[in-house]
Amino acid sequence: MAGACPFCAILAGDLPASVVCEDAHAIAFMDLRQAVPGHVLVVPRRHVETIFELDEDTAGALMRMAVRVAQAAGRAFAPAGLNLWQSNGHAGGQEVPHVHLHVQPRQVGDGLLRIYPERVPAPAARAQLDALALHLRGHLA
Repeated sequence: MAGACPFCAILAGDLPASVVCEDAHAIAFMDLRQAVPGHVLVVPRRHVETIFELDEDTAGALMRMAVRVAQAAGRAFAPAGLNLWQSNGHAGGQEVPHVHLHVQPRQVGDGLLRIYPERVPAPAARAQLDALALHLRGHLA
């Protein structure tokens, strides 16, 4: 899949990008679609399609760069808030098959990224939460 990956093409120098920062493990560049001013993508240099295949070292490098970019966005844009988001697979809304983090400075009323389509869900019963936690614990690597 790396041959068809636009992020790998950016990393190879075959596509242009407005680079914010980069190191040996990751690169941060402006998203072509500026849903909000300052929308940055943080991408590992190694092609990994989703978070499910991401190793801990690459994940750590990705998050370190995302935090640096978020802090810079806080200073540069003085946002009222900030989203850091990552999507996987079609159902998760992933559009590019290369794991990446979106860093988005937010302003009140900017209309971006409604998390709950209608209303915030009511809290789940403790028994349900405990059962889900137990189920997940059984699958930790």
